[in-house]
Amino acid sequence: MEELKKDWLLRLDLNDMNDQKRPQWFERKLELCKKRQVEIVKITGKGHMFHHFKERQYETYHYLLHVAFLMKQREDFYIEEIVIPYQYKTENGAVISHEELKNKNIEQENSETLDLIEKRDGERERFTYDRMKAVQYAEQWWNSYHPDFRTFDVDCTNFVSQCIYAGGAPMWGSPNRERGWWYGGNNWSFSWAVAHSLRWYLSGATKGIKGVEVTTAEQLIPGDVICYDFRGDGRFDHTTIVVAKDADGMPLVNAHTDNSRHRYWSYEDSTAWTPNIKYKFFHLTES
Repeated sequence: MEELKKDWLLRLDLNDMNDQKRPQWFERKLELCKKRQVEIVKITGKGHMFHHFKERQYETYHYLLHVAFLMKQREDFYIEEIVIPYQYKTENGAVISHEELKNKNIEQENSETLDLIEKRDGERERFTYDRMKAVQYAEQWWNSYHPDFRTFDVDCTNFVSQCIYAGGAPMWGSPNRERGWWYGGNNWSFSWAVAHSLRWYLSGATKGIKGVEVTTAEQLIPGDVICYDFRGDGRFDHTTIVVAKDADGMPLVNAHTDNSRHRYWSYEDSTAWTPNIKYKFFHLTES
């Protein structure tokens, strides 16, 4: 992956931009920081080209913008990171558009009956969920992809499942994709890779890893999981794993698509956020 050499892509004078030039995600982050009484002390970033194609007088470039924020919350400091895909187009060398690349949500397979399927299977396997190992995996792979697993266009739930598995949660249910929670070869359960299916699996599992739903985000601890229904339409679109707590005891999460590290749990700075958003907070435990 070739690192971009154009200075105008690497300079992140976001605080010096006027309101019209600031990207929407940054405006939302400023609003969220104000709400949390968090100061952005420093912003650094760089771009990496991953696709370039040319057609007549037009050229299109796709790159990943990796931004790191040094945050201060009272006396505590921490670094939040996010990687956002961008696209810019030129005509005869002049830039004609520059915008965030939107990921197409391919999580179309619905498996709402998983909670009923799990309740009919009473077999149990003894194991211990090692939260530290789950968090260590989330920290190691938040911005890269383990070669033993497929990378999905929408990779958030696949990533969280890998973290849970690294924590010792046993797979089961293969080869039935609508049963259990598993990954093997070129196949996997819906609950492994689809956000909506994992939400139902965690709430209904009677073996393997189980999610005990709690009412508030602050009740979660590192190694727990948050599920997001951005539109509030009953279908869950996104999954994150808690890796730390901020100075107020609120979760900071890691995720894929968009790749994020130590992001505030509410996702109010995301362009996917809507006022109708709904959350499910799962404290993971051995069933």
